[in-house]
Amino acid sequence: MKSNSLKIKLLLWFGGITAFILLLFSISFYYFLSNSINDNIKIQLQHQAIDIENSFETQKNITATFAIIEHNKVTYKTADFDLQNLDFYLQNSHSFFILSDEESSENINALYIYKGKKNSIVVYKKNIDNKVEDLTSTLLILNPILLLLLIFMASKMIDKILDPIHNVIKTAKEISVNNFSTTIPRPKEDDEIRELIDSFNAMIERLKDGVDALDRFNSDVSHELKTPLTVILGEIEVTLRKQRESHEYEKSMRTIHYETLQIQKIVENLLLLTRYTKENIADSFELCSLNEILLHVSEKYSKQLGAKNITLMIDKIEKISMMANISLITLIYSNLLDNAIKYSETNTKIHLSLYKNEAIHFIIEDEGIGIAKEQLSKITERFYRVDESRNKKIEGFGLGLFIVKQSVELHNGAMHINSTLDKGTKVEILF
Repeated sequence: MKSNSLKIKLLLWFGGITAFILLLFSISFYYFLSNSINDNIKIQLQHQAIDIENSFETQKNITATFAIIEHNKVTYKTADFDLQNLDFYLQNSHSFFILSDEESSENINALYIYKGKKNSIVVYKKNIDNKVEDLTSTLLILNPILLLLLIFMASKMIDKILDPIHNVIKTAKEISVNNFSTTIPRPKEDDEIRELIDSFNAMIERLKDGVDALDRFNSDVSHELKTPLTVILGEIEVTLRKQRESHEYEKSMRTIHYETLQIQKIVENLLLLTRYTKENIADSFELCSLNEILLHVSEKYSKQLGAKNITLMIDKIEKISMMANISLITLIYSNLLDNAIKYSETNTKIHLSLYKNEAIHFIIEDEGIGIAKEQLSKITERFYRVDESRNKKIEGFGLGLFIVKQSVELHNGAMHINSTLDKGTKVEILF
């Protein structure tokens, strides 16, 4: 076992704290028991002194060891009263003394000085069984045994508690980019360990989803970049095959320039997806006017609207301000309006609405080609484009709606899309 393992640290802490508690308990118990025994001895000697005072003249039933003191002089003492240095105790302000027995550490002697009406009585009791010392010896033996027993039990309990954690460690070592199939069995007890295991298993699922998404992303990026790069490479090879006229070189350069711009747009869009996260998006928020941004974006698309003779109908627009990322709000409006124009036929209408009740609503509805029902759940996926849009006349990479969805979710919003094939599409954003 590692010297710095969690179990060793817990046992050291537990052993130290338990040893301190046992020591504190022993000292307290010794103190209170000693005081209790001494008080009992004192009371017994006090009662003996009173009995001696009452019965001294008759000498009846007196079995105690005592001495009578008058004017600081011993006037009478029993034959077995052999206490030395009596004057020292008489001059002391205390009336009760516990004396150690020089002959045996297991016994103690006690002295009590009773000041009566006529004289003082010194009661002396020898060879009292030292129960406190017996208890001390018992505790010195029992405490280490008890401490070892508690540490042993704690070790077993810690092993039981750490078993699920060992399973987590074992599973974590087995997990790799190519292996997310392993999960940890849930324990029966509904406690923090099960919560940890549930969180770990959920993390495994998230990692698996993330790796799958990354694989799809890499595949999609490779596919999207392959086409313009192939075109560029082909143009260069054809152009370099033989000497050509200047206008042919110019045509090749224009083709290369166009495909390069396509690659640039793909890269810019991909970088945009990774710039903001749930953790840092709030730092970019500022108070912005949603209606002003919408009108500004609408003006930018007036040329595209005019080219297809599409009428932009603003059904309802209210003055609304909210804390948001201005760039992403602009991107939401731009992508949705750009999609509506691209997929609308000529001489149609696009309807816009922006209003607030319980939530903020932005609605854009077109009369375009629409989307088939079975494709609605996929159109917000990265690089996904419906079959009808796969032609050279409609540009795009399948990133627009994905970016819109991500931007809306970063603002804790929701997006709903309803569409009918060959009739049009309605997109509603809720903040």
